[in-house]
Amino acid sequence: MTLLTIGILLWVLSHTMKRIAPGPRASLGDPRGKALMAIMALAGIVLMVIGYRGMDTIPVYTPLPGMGHLNNLLMLISLFFFAMAGMKPGVTNTIVRHNMLTGMLIWALAHLLVNGDLASIILFGSMALYSLLSMVLISRAVPWERPARGPILTDVKAAVGAVVLYAIIAGIHIWLGHNPFLGTYS
Repeated sequence: MTLLTIGILLWVLSHTMKRIAPGPRASLGDPRGKALMAIMALAGIVLMVIGYRGMDTIPVYTPLPGMGHLNNLLMLISLFFFAMAGMKPGVTNTIVRHNMLTGMLIWALAHLLVNGDLASIILFGSMALYSLLSMVLISRAVPWERPARGPILTDVKAAVGAVVLYAIIAGIHIWLGHNPFLGTYS
């Protein structure tokens, strides 16, 4: 649990330092500060993966039957929001301000639907909390100037990208021995 916790802390700190401690973050300078934050984020991800995979399975709750189907749908939606975050405004970007964080929140909640063990609650629960708190911090710090509506084709491209990425991620999960199409489908 220690590696998982340190990984989460490194990842969250690297992504929130600009908002929660702007002075110390600015004192690092731009190229050096960005490099340090990138290294912290990468180290956080590595430690989260090692810590999560290394934890014993301690059941906390049993996922409801059929949640695997909902998880898979939510993952497609999550990936759509991730894709929209990196694109020029389409229709979705004029409705949802925090596309990346919305995608992460949906991703975390989807995984909590099908994983009822302690490690999953710690990992995915902390990522859900991080997403919500970041939305609040950003919204309080910077008023939203709603972008002009872009072409729907942008959203269509993001949807196609989400499907392709979903296939890749599902393949990786299957390769790692966690078939997303077999869990809690009773």
